[in-house]
Amino acid sequence: MLNILFPKVCNGCQEVLLKEEKTLCTQCIHALPLACHHRTGNEAMKKIFYGRCQIESATALLQFQKKGLTQHILHNLKYKGQEEISAFFGQWLGAELAEIPRYQQIELVIPVPLHKQRLKKRGYNQVAGFGKEIAKSLHVPYRDDVLIKITKTNSQVFKKRFTRFEVDEQFTVQQLDAIHNKHILLVDDIVTTGATLENCTLRLLKNTDAKVSLATIAIA
Repeated sequence: MLNILFPKVCNGCQEVLLKEEKTLCTQCIHALPLACHHRTGNEAMKKIFYGRCQIESATALLQFQKKGLTQHILHNLKYKGQEEISAFFGQWLGAELAEIPRYQQIELVIPVPLHKQRLKKRGYNQVAGFGKEIAKSLHVPYRDDVLIKITKTNSQVFKKRFTRFEVDEQFTVQQLDAIHNKHILLVDDIVTTGATLENCTLRLLKNTDAKVSLATIAIA
């Protein structure tokens, strides 16, 4: 009865979802521009970090296209309260990574954190569901209490490329024992210049003998 009065709609096209569909309709799923570096062998995402920080493996599920379907869906995730989008993509990518030997070596999944003020305002970290579902698929712990953001910054997604490099985002690591000598999968919603992921990776690698791989919903 509830679904009749308030039908669930696709987060891409806003059409009513069929009974077997979840979050996105079949048509929108097929229309998504896939990146899937873990399947193609494309190292475009990993190359972003060459000479900046040591990355073991890096993959993105989708290709970000300005004013395209991916941007619309990520906007719904971050600003329209559509938290289920995060878990949807986590289930999708997690199932694929679980079949790939180099990702089977992951021991811990950690999300890029939000500052506590932004987390309180939004009510959720948009990458949490993504990370939790990947961790579940890989049968490893998900920890959001290790990497902490201590400086509040404005959203970086739609700023000019060079402006983002000027932002000095500050993170700290708690409970070093939890990540010492571990292979960590650091997850985020989108990678653009890589500044945020680089900063987080450097914090995770410092004095921990850890390894870091990356996974994002999209790459710009």
